[in-house]
Amino acid sequence: MKVLLIKDVYKLGRAGEIKKVAAGYGRNYLIPQGFALPATPGAFQQAERIKVKATERRAALNEELGDVAEVLDGKKLTFAVKAGETGRLYGSVSDDDIIEAIQANFEIELEKRQVETEPIRQLGTYKVPIHLTMDLMPEITVIVHREGEAPEDQEETKEAMPENAETTTVLEDSDSIAIENVGIVEESVEETEAEESAEAE
Repeated sequence: MKVLLIKDVYKLGRAGEIKKVAAGYGRNYLIPQGFALPATPGAFQQAERIKVKATERRAALNEELGDVAEVLDGKKLTFAVKAGETGRLYGSVSDDDIIEAIQANFEIELEKRQVETEPIRQLGTYKVPIHLTMDLMPEITVIVHREGEAPEDQEETKEAMPENAETTTVLEDSDSIAIENVGIVEESVEETEAEESAEAE
């Protein structure tokens, strides 16, 4: 089925765009959650107006959150953990742990939907994208190392996996991020993800 997006949806499209999605995904999630409308003739007439308003709103957010993206991009977070001989953690490093570390180190408050990764259960170095807006997605490096060992011992860099391929991250409400009193630390110290399960023909 085709839908008209009325909000920016990560990995699907921008507000005002017409997208083809799986029927169940559109009817059971996008439409009832307020992310999209059925692509009816009436909706087509609204597309340009929605696109213009979304573009203006996105530009304002990009300007507002530009400093946040600059602070976060390329920074490192380290987690000293207990792990077995194979490198598997006794527990995990979750997105909540990453959010708390970002707040502690950079004084930036993020929402859970902006850091969506599978729990990290293995020692290593991971690249984690932060979803601020459709245009601002700084990437941080998360180093998970064994207690008592130096972070530099973790050589392999891995892409952190999305928390759920069917999760939708709306990016237009990113103005909830606290950007006051942003603290920059030395690097050495450290709108709804949407993936279609299948497209309906």
